[in-house]
Amino acid sequence: MPNADRPDRPSPVLIAEGLERSYGQRKVLGGVSLRIMPGERVALTGPSGSGKSTLLNCLGGVDRPDAGTILLGSTRLDRIDGAGLAQLRRERIGTIFQFFHLLPTLTVAENVELPLRLLKAEPAAITARVRTLLERVGLAAQSEALPSQLSGGEQQRVAIARALVHRPSLVLADEPTGNLDSANGAGILTLLREISDEAGQALVLVTHSEEAAAICHRRLHLRDGRIVKET
Repeated sequence: MPNADRPDRPSPVLIAEGLERSYGQRKVLGGVSLRIMPGERVALTGPSGSGKSTLLNCLGGVDRPDAGTILLGSTRLDRIDGAGLAQLRRERIGTIFQFFHLLPTLTVAENVELPLRLLKAEPAAITARVRTLLERVGLAAQSEALPSQLSGGEQQRVAIARALVHRPSLVLADEPTGNLDSANGAGILTLLREISDEAGQALVLVTHSEEAAAICHRRLHLRDGRIVKET
């Protein structure tokens, strides 16, 4: 994690200030502010309904806050139009879901290469990067398999490779081990820690798991839509 005392420390990957979000009469976020540095892993913890997933969705541009600002690099996510936001998410954000969200009719390699195809990367670059990542997550031999032929842990490794293949500056993970047994979950957490250390990508992780929170540099505990504790 970057040293906060160094005068030459890098700029934050993401800055959020005063985020508010309501659904009808229910306020889900009540003024959340945070900064995420390059290479930093941050866990969002708290009870169900505390606003963790809503915050993650706002940080990733899936949902828009009612008030507040979100700065990804030099771009205001809360002001960019729909087309610009979609392009920004393709280029600079990777998302890992609890239930994998792999396309069932595509092979492992085809699922992983999808972000690069959306960015119209060169075919040779796509092939090389997908091969490298599948080797890194231990699935090179299963590149032509369909998701239905994989275990839950293997499917989550495919999802991680897909989230990282376009080399985003920010990776968002929503309960990435919540649908896995303890052994597979431990393997996924080790992989996330190692890859984020190697690539210097920022990771924001929503979790109820103590084991998942333990791989992070910081924990932000939410309650009733506010950060009530940071450790």
